Amino acid sequence: MVRYLCELVGVSRSGYHRYFSEEAETKRQTRHQEDEEMKEVILKVFHFRRRKKGARQIKMTLENQFQITYNLKRIRRIMKKFDIVCPIRKANPYRRMAKATKEHRTLPNLLNREFKQGVVGKVLLTDITYLSYGKGKRAYLSTIKDAETNEILAYEVSDKITLAIALNTVKKLKRNGRKLAKGAYIHSDQAVHYTSPQFQKLVKKIGLGQSMSRRGNCWDNAPQESFFGHFKDETDLKSCETLEHVKLEIKSYMTYYNHYRGQWNLKKMTPAQYRHHLLQVA
Repeated sequence: MVRYLCELVGVSRSGYHRYFSEEAETKRQTRHQEDEEMKEVILKVFHFRRRKKGARQIKMTLENQFQITYNLKRIRRIMKKFDIVCPIRKANPYRRMAKATKEHRTLPNLLNREFKQGVVGKVLLTDITYLSYGKGKRAYLSTIKDAETNEILAYEVSDKITLAIALNTVKKLKRNGRKLAKGAYIHSDQAVHYTSPQFQKLVKKIGLGQSMSRRGNCWDNAPQESFFGHFKDETDLKSCETLEHVKLEIKSYMTYYNHYRGQWNLKKMTPAQYRHHLLQVA
C-alpha cells in the first residue's frame, strides 16, 4: 500500500519513511519554534511606531532600530507563514488622470532647502497627510506652514483626498488675511494636487509664486513632514468616533501648537511669539 501511494504521488519510499522519522519530526518542531520566536520579533517591528510595514521596511527597521539582521527571504517566509500582511496602497485615480490628460505641470525647486531666510511669510510649505481615527476610519489633513516661524497659517480637514482639500487650504490662507512678504511663494511636493492647473491658477491669482520639491525627495519639504510627525504623536485621534470629533481635536491642537507649544530652535518661543519677535526686530 505504501509503495503504491508513493508511486502515485512521485515520492520515494525512503523519503516517505525519512519524513516520518523521529529525527525529522524533531527538526520540524525545532524549526517551527524558531519561526515562532522570529514571528514575535517581526510583529514587534511590523507595528513599530504604529505603522504597518512590508518585508523590506521590516528588514531596514530591524537593522536600523534593533541592530538585528534577518535575510529578506526568511522575513517574507515568516510573514507568509503567519499571515502578516502589509496593506497595499491603491493606485491614485487622480495621478492616473493627470498622466492621461498631460495638463498637469511640475515647477522648479525655488527653495533648495533654504527654509530659514529671515523673513516672516515668505516661504510657505504645504502638504497633505492621512489620519487614522476611530475603528479603521480615515481622514486627511492639508496644511500651509510658514517655514520661518513654523506657524500653521491655514489648514483643511476632509474625509476625501480630492483636489478640493488643497484648493480650500489656499482659499483659507487668503481669507485669514495674513500679510505675506514680497516675493512669497508656496512650496510643495509634486503630488497631483499641486501640479493641477486649477491649483496653480489659484496660487497665481492670490499673488504667490510656486515651488516644488524634486521628485521622490521628502527632505526638500522636511519641516512640513516634521510637523505631521509631531502632530500624530501629540494628538489623540484614535478616540475620535466621527469626522467632527477629529476636526475639534485638530482645531484644539492647532491653537496649542501655534500659541502654547514652545520650540527650542525658535529661541524657546511659540511660533506666534517668534513671529511677533521677528517683526519687532525687523
